[in-house]
This record gives sequence, structure tokens and C-alpha cells, in this order.
Amino acid sequence: MSFKLALDIQQNQPFSLQVQLECPAGELMVLLGPSGCGKSTLLRMVAGLQHPAKGEIRLGEQIWFQAGRGSKPQQRRIGYVPQHYGLFPHMNAQMNIAAALHALPAAERQLQAKQWLARMQLQQYANHKPAELSGGQQQRVALARALAAQPSILLLDEPFSALDHLTRADLYMLLAELKQELNIPIILVTHNLEEARLLADKMAVMYQGRILQVGTPVSVMQQPNQRQVATIVGMQNIFNSQVLDVSATGARISLGDQLLSLTTTTPQGDTLSWCIPASAVTVASEASPKILHGQIARLARLGEDWQLAVSLPGMTELVHLRHRNAEHMHIGQTLMLDFDMTRAHVFVHELPKPESVKAKA
Repeated sequence: MSFKLALDIQQNQPFSLQVQLECPAGELMVLLGPSGCGKSTLLRMVAGLQHPAKGEIRLGEQIWFQAGRGSKPQQRRIGYVPQHYGLFPHMNAQMNIAAALHALPAAERQLQAKQWLARMQLQQYANHKPAELSGGQQQRVALARALAAQPSILLLDEPFSALDHLTRADLYMLLAELKQELNIPIILVTHNLEEARLLADKMAVMYQGRILQVGTPVSVMQQPNQRQVATIVGMQNIFNSQVLDVSATGARISLGDQLLSLTTTTPQGDTLSWCIPASAVTVASEASPKILHGQIARLARLGEDWQLAVSLPGMTELVHLRHRNAEHMHIGQTLMLDFDMTRAHVFVHELPKPESVKAKA
């Protein structure tokens, strides 16, 4: 039988936190946000290590927190993997896993611990203590320990942040494989955008103790509902524009001293906040009415592409784009830019005024 995690919690002190969230069984939800936004605190509240001031946390019909009272962590059957693994340094790998199976007879504990070591491809390291294991191996032991007791929910608090790229990629694959068969809610806390994109079924963007947007990684990254979400998911081209005139096919908006066409129903005279991916702005080879002109303000090669930042007349913000062949370009050079406005996104609403007391991680 599978259950959905549902929480609606609030508190004002020692920091502001107001969160409504649901995570069904079999879904991996990523909590994405900058350091200090409250992600880890929220995870600890789900685990029962902290309690909010009010609200409710439940898994299916089990009430974990309500009316100021909450069940203990061991009553919730939480699988929890902290950022620094949380392994017992004096125990070997097998003993660390067996420690999560304290309700079973000793022989059964050791048998299941061996099975999980084999599952994690660590059977040859059964007698190694954490200090004798690599970071990736320690993380596999920590994950095995979290799953060995058949938890009702799995909580992962930035578990891959200290690992190298190849080790992270290997553990991403392992987690994706496990998710298919566990059929429990999984919540992963991270501020790594690529990690969130790769692993999340749903992404919840968090800022200053609040969830700003929930959706699939594609929907959140391509259609952020407000400026702060766009910033958190790495959108560089975020602008304010005046609606100059409206027709049956859309509107003309300002971008500095120049004009662009945008399909919108916003009334004439309004100010729009909108964004467009860097990949939707390209260098044009010939002029046309939809082409804008600017000067290169920044130019750097990163990997196979060049990263350009272009200054447009009448604007303080720079337009960011990528270009494959920019070896012969230089700072101050005039460029023609083509905006693919079919990929532009107008924010649904702007971020409310922040609370005076910020959330903490």
C-alpha cells in the first residue's frame, strides 16, 4: 500500500516558514532554492527532528504533526540521508547498515545488511570503516542504511554535494533505478539546478521560507511564474518592458530604445516582466524589422561556446546569449540580435514583499 505525503505548516519564529506541499508515493520531488531558504529545515520537520508552530503533516491517514503535537522520528519510519552521510565512524559498512535494523534478531540484521551491501555493489567493503571508503562508497552505505528498514518515505538532504562529477552521475542512476521499485515519496533537497533537472518528477522552488512554484522541471524552467523563480532556475535574460500598442495578433513592447513583438493580451501602457532563454537569442547576419542592435559588453569562451553579454541602447540590463564562433569578435563590437519571441515568457505574478526575518537552511 502506498501513501501520499501532505503538509501545510506555518511558523513565524525564529524565522518565517509557510509551506503547502504534496508528494505522492513513487514520485521524487526536488526542493530547489538558494542556501538559507529553509529547505533543510523543512526536511527536518517532515522527519520529526523539528516541529513547526502550527499546521499539519500527514502520510496517507497517518497524522505526523497536528495542533502543536508531533510523532517521534522512529514512529514515522523515515529513511534519512544527510549531507555528510551520518555514518558511525567506529562501525564497518555492514554494521552501519545493520544498525538501522535494530527491531530484527541479530542474525536477520546481518543477513539483510549483507543483501543491501550486495545491492549497492559494496560486498567486498563489508568490513571497511567509513574512513576507509571513498565519498561515493560512503554515500552508498548511507543510502543502503536508509532503505534497509523499508521506510515509509525517503529524505535526501544534499547527499551528492561533496562528490565528484562521475560519482554523482553513478549515484543519480542508482537513485533513478531504486525509485521505480520503492513506491514511496522521495524528497531531495538541493541547490544544484542540473541535479534537479535530471532527477525530479516534480520541482518545488523555495525562497525565504515559501514555495514559489511547483511543477515538472521543464515547466518550471521554461515558464517560471515570477522573477525570483526565473533567477533561481538560472534564467539570465529577465526584463521589464512597456506595452506600446496592441493589435489582434499581439503587442509591441519596448526593450530599451528598440521594439519587439510579443503575443499578449496585456493592455496598452502596462509594464510587463518577462524572460527569454539565452538559447532563444542569436546573432543575426542581416538586418530586418525584428532585429535589434547592441554592442558586446562581455565576451568569454566557456567550453565549446562563447558566452556573450550585449548592451542595448536605453537599457541597463545586458542581453545574454551563446555563440559557437566568436573568435574574431571583440568588446565594443556592434551586433545584430534575433529574438525568438515564441520562447519568451511573461511572468504570471511578481514575488510578494519579503518578510523581515528570513528563513534558514
